[in-house]
Amino acid sequence: MKSKPYLRLFTLSAFAATLVACTDLDVDIKSQYTEFPTSDRAAEAISADVYAAYRAALGNNHWMAQTLSSDEAVSLSLGTDWYDGGRFRELHVHNWTPDNAILPTMWNAAMSGINLSNNVLAIFGDNESDKAAPMRAMRAYFYFILMDNFGGAPLITGKVDQIPDRSSRSEIANFISTELLAVRDRLPKEVSASTYGKATRYMADALLAKLYLNWAVYTSSDVANYTASMPNEKLAQVVAMCDDIIGSGQFNLSSHKFMEKFRPDNGPQIKDFIFAMPFDREKQQGMNYARFWIHRSGQNQFAKLPQSVGGTFRVLPTFLAKFNLTGDDRNAAYMGGLQYYWSDYTPDLTRPFLIKTSKKGIDQDYAGSDANVTFDWHMETTKEIKLRPDGGPTLNAGNDQKGRSMGYRSVKFYMDVNVTAANNRNQSNDVPIFRYADILLMKAEAILRGAAPTNGETPMSLMNQIRAYVHAPALSAPPTLTDILDERAREFSDESWRRNDLIRFGKFEEDWGFKSLYSAGYSERFRRIFPIPRPVMEVNTKWKQNNGY
Repeated sequence: MKSKPYLRLFTLSAFAATLVACTDLDVDIKSQYTEFPTSDRAAEAISADVYAAYRAALGNNHWMAQTLSSDEAVSLSLGTDWYDGGRFRELHVHNWTPDNAILPTMWNAAMSGINLSNNVLAIFGDNESDKAAPMRAMRAYFYFILMDNFGGAPLITGKVDQIPDRSSRSEIANFISTELLAVRDRLPKEVSASTYGKATRYMADALLAKLYLNWAVYTSSDVANYTASMPNEKLAQVVAMCDDIIGSGQFNLSSHKFMEKFRPDNGPQIKDFIFAMPFDREKQQGMNYARFWIHRSGQNQFAKLPQSVGGTFRVLPTFLAKFNLTGDDRNAAYMGGLQYYWSDYTPDLTRPFLIKTSKKGIDQDYAGSDANVTFDWHMETTKEIKLRPDGGPTLNAGNDQKGRSMGYRSVKFYMDVNVTAANNRNQSNDVPIFRYADILLMKAEAILRGAAPTNGETPMSLMNQIRAYVHAPALSAPPTLTDILDERAREFSDESWRRNDLIRFGKFEEDWGFKSLYSAGYSERFRRIFPIPRPVMEVNTKWKQNNGY
């Protein structure tokens, strides 16, 4: 089969699979069915691949790109291990290139989702039907990923006969807005296990709120020219979208404790989750955050844990310092300090192993007579991260216990202790994309930036809803924008939003960690978007690379 030029846009095995049975590209795609599928069940089956298109990227490379390029974390090399051509180091010090090996998965997975959405819409044959609405919303979501990370993208909504040029970032932003507003009234309003992980009205609302909150970023003539003081014409729409979600009454913060929401058994019962990506260590693989956060020697803690846990991610001390509110449940998201050893106690491994000084500390439910018996400390995980004297070029901390133990670790998405080598380190923790907590903080931020308050809610009352459910001290004075940004750090750590937040607040170029190893990154504002990966540019030779790259 001779490919038409437009097929060369997609250098993906996933997309190729959708064409494997095709012998004539001019044949209407509906002709593969002897009878057009009209039932809800058939529509759901046809749409399944669309929802899974970004699973692997979200569970690994997307998460790495957002987290390591922000002030959250650094990925170290351990001796000669985990330098991996500098892919992780580049993200931290802000000197990535189009050859960075983490970026192609993000681009390809999003483009695959767009193409799969278009294929399903072609099968349905009616973009205005209720069945088509979720696919159009998902297509808008994939375009949001491309726009947020790479700027402009080829705007493809159906069959094309030649390689399209990239539409501008502003054009993509307007397309996303128009698409979601066109379909939101036809999207399901039901929030249940049957709609979990799928496009609903409230998923569209949340995406619109996120889009509109960043509107000045996305519509700036040049991303490098954006400043945090630029006016945002969409702030009222941010509040309106948030109010629609709040007014639905279908979401709340209190159904589960903070850390419980991110465990391997999370799912549709979490009423804070508006839109999430389901993962399962056996059937829906691709998520392995704990592999990189766990202590390198942690595999010895569990008989079944596979080798090569990684253990390279460490929270930066300046970010960890934000977790300083007395009684805040979110403080437990990071593990560190003195680690204790005992020989006569069996811990409950379903809980993050923040091993403390006594049996009562280990298990909050333990009430035996020796509850306060203390143990000698065995190892210390330090807040500080120091490289070897010659470790700058590779961010090498050393592969001894000292190097392995530098830096606190996130246990927010703590792994299923039943993971085995057969599961290849895949976790069962579902990853939230939009949460109700985010809706409250986005509304608070929009009001602080100039939107009119609604429903008697103020930035302080909205932020205090967050503080109340995590048992942190309530605000006694209105928050500032800096307070909002710090609250977002505590609430959404390890959830792939920090890069987005720092850019909107004009702080993405500031100094943290080991960025001084490439000090030019402090002024290279073009890095607010990533370059188009080189393999994509080599296929689409008429495209122009993003400025600065």
